[in-house]
Amino acid sequence: MSGAGGITTARQDIAAGDIPVDTSRLPAREAAESELSKPMYHENDPNIVQRALNQFWDWVAGVFDAAAGAAPGGPAGLAVLVVIVVGLVAALWWRLGTPQRSSRSADALFDSTGPRSAAQHRAAAEAHAAALRWNEAVQESMRAIVRSLEERALLDPRPGRTADEAAAEAGRTLPEHTARLRAAARSFDDVTYGGRTADQSAYLSLRTLDLELDEAKPLLPGTSLGATG
Repeated sequence: MSGAGGITTARQDIAAGDIPVDTSRLPAREAAESELSKPMYHENDPNIVQRALNQFWDWVAGVFDAAAGAAPGGPAGLAVLVVIVVGLVAALWWRLGTPQRSSRSADALFDSTGPRSAAQHRAAAEAHAAALRWNEAVQESMRAIVRSLEERALLDPRPGRTADEAAAEAGRTLPEHTARLRAAARSFDDVTYGGRTADQSAYLSLRTLDLELDEAKPLLPGTSLGATG
């Protein structure tokens, strides 16, 4: 075959339209993305939760890498710091003990500032009243009432006792004051847990009850209410 025959064949191919297609980059990329977006290529991809976890652990790894780079000594220094922190936490745990839930009721009458006498609660109530803090004055007055009854052995000291419980127990010993004791406990609960605001009359009512109870004679066991007097 001669060279002329090859040229003739090439010309025939060109005439037949078999010219190589030169596809530009943008259409080619769009075609590839369209093809790869088909579900058949993503059947084994991780779900959204797994992807989120992977991103989280990548972030954690990045934090540790940054800490290791900033810590003196690199990764070894970071390991030493972690051991020190763990040791401090263990020492605090051993020193303070396992955190225990307080045995005090969530609506206990007395707070955790330590026991105070009835006189101290009365003084606190008067100070709050002088400053027109009626809510606090009512609270301290109720505490003074209950503490006074405990000091007179009319109530057994019991941590975690609520105002309602104290009023009910005191009413059995001082039945003539049952209704007013319950009203005092309700005033305490209203301002302490009910979000209500007390006023001067509420404070004076509890203060008067406190003074009257201080002079009241208890009902002795086996004695009827009519026999007291």
